[in-house]
Amino acid sequence: MNFDIAIVGAGPSGLCFAQALAESGLRIVILERQPEAALANPGFDGREIALTHHSARLMRELGLWERIVPDAISPLRDARVLNGLSLYAMNIDHSDSKQGELGYLISNCLIRKAAYDAVKSSPAITLMTEARIDAVRTDDEGAHITLANGETISAQLLVAADSRFSETRRAMGISATMHDFGKVMMVCVMEHEVPHRHVAWEWFDYGQTLALLPMNGMRSSVVVTMPARQIGDLMEMDEDDFSRAMEKRFQHRLGAMQLASTRHGYPLVTVYPDRFTAKRFALIGDAAVGMHPVTAHGFNFGLRGADVLASEIMAAHARGGDIAAAGLLARYERRHRFATRPLFLATHAIAKLYSDDSPPARLLRAASLRIGNRIAPFKRAVAQMLTEAN
Repeated sequence: MNFDIAIVGAGPSGLCFAQALAESGLRIVILERQPEAALANPGFDGREIALTHHSARLMRELGLWERIVPDAISPLRDARVLNGLSLYAMNIDHSDSKQGELGYLISNCLIRKAAYDAVKSSPAITLMTEARIDAVRTDDEGAHITLANGETISAQLLVAADSRFSETRRAMGISATMHDFGKVMMVCVMEHEVPHRHVAWEWFDYGQTLALLPMNGMRSSVVVTMPARQIGDLMEMDEDDFSRAMEKRFQHRLGAMQLASTRHGYPLVTVYPDRFTAKRFALIGDAAVGMHPVTAHGFNFGLRGADVLASEIMAAHARGGDIAAAGLLARYERRHRFATRPLFLATHAIAKLYSDDSPPARLLRAASLRIGNRIAPFKRAVAQMLTEAN
């Protein structure tokens, strides 16, 4: 089978990349190992995605936003960063960004469903599910994929969007720097009696990191990051014991709390490849940048990278050029690295500092929040980073 572009991975980034090219006239195939039922009706996985204004605009252009019911889109008005036991917080106000809100919150399963529905409505995109890949290679002529059932697929360009642990990236010989924080994030939805006022929390407590992402109503997505054994203990509690434990962890600042969803755990591992491209090959999504969740930019970078690569491809195709030319891929690499590398490194520095409970680090943590809170240009820069309003 011959196509112009082959995409490995039908996660949100891979689907959005395909949808961005749906009107280009190019023949696109998406290869996904999951059955189609899992894509058509994705289950709740605990993850709530914080979207910037730039990402919201891209989702509207791709036809995803209109496929999500308005009540499921929660505004993120402001953000608050807390440290240790102190009530003092650095406040990032939406007015610092000249927007009505910093961004939006949507469940990952709803984004996946909207992206799948958009792709399925396009006759230019072929979705092959339960497709297991035995081998991939590229040469001057194109990309060549061998499936486990013996079928072969050829394309001008191969794009990997198969998670931060990408097997395709490894098969193409691209190394990556991985950092395992040795911790697990547990995510769930909780109801609480104290209103959140659509303010997101990032609370670097001692021995744990807590995050609260405000959903519509008296509900929030709650994220707890701790060593695996402690997370395991939390996840094994019955609902009432778990709810009481979470009230205590949040120091009763949200009043009575009640578990309102299933609980899910994810190892905290970040990934940044040494290259985003090779001959007739490119990485997007988490396969390109596996972010730490503290700045909530993982899917935002996935959308941005998909948009940049799709724009380069469409420009080349419009002028009759090679859609997998080395120069095109080099431009994508430069643009995506420039957009992601500084924040990736800054996020690592923040995560390391605020997970260090030594006495010197505690002093530095507290001082940095107070200094940051008093420097208006710094707060405006943080707000701009969070909103991506341009």
